[in-house]
Amino acid sequence: MSITPRHLQATPPDNVADAMLQHGVEAASHERLAHLVKDATRAFVRVLSARLAVHGVSFGHWSFLRILWETDGLTQKALSMHAGVMEPTTFAAVTAMERAGYVERRHLAGNRKSVHVYLTRKGRALKRKLVPLAEAVNALGIAGVPPSDVAITRAVLLAIIANLAAAEAGATAGPEN
Repeated sequence: MSITPRHLQATPPDNVADAMLQHGVEAASHERLAHLVKDATRAFVRVLSARLAVHGVSFGHWSFLRILWETDGLTQKALSMHAGVMEPTTFAAVTAMERAGYVERRHLAGNRKSVHVYLTRKGRALKRKLVPLAEAVNALGIAGVPPSDVAITRAVLLAIIANLAAAEAGATAGPEN
């Protein structure tokens, strides 16, 4: 299987996706893995974002909805940590999602300090519409790739994530006394 489509070999790219693919194919033999992962991520995000937009959902909101579908009622701080973003980013997203009717903020009885974020019926209902879109985009991304290669890729990416998380934890732990 050739990874270089014929139309990319002779003609300049007409769009961002083709430009990234051409760059990726040309650089694949010597490009750092981080750049290839970043380019693949951007391609996934672009395609999924276009499909989410049809339903009036931004990619940023998708990220928070996915977390809340798994663990509803998180504090805004915990939601920030799960999403890997700063609290002001979460605050802005939750505010916009609240205006859209996807979530509501509540204080638990006896705790006026922590704000918890809960999905509304409308927010929960989005899961039935949006998850199949994401699954379809994933299927597009791995089309033509043998399942054994997908399994190896998944294992390698999980190992990379674990290695970098351990390195980050070591770097933030500071020197031992």
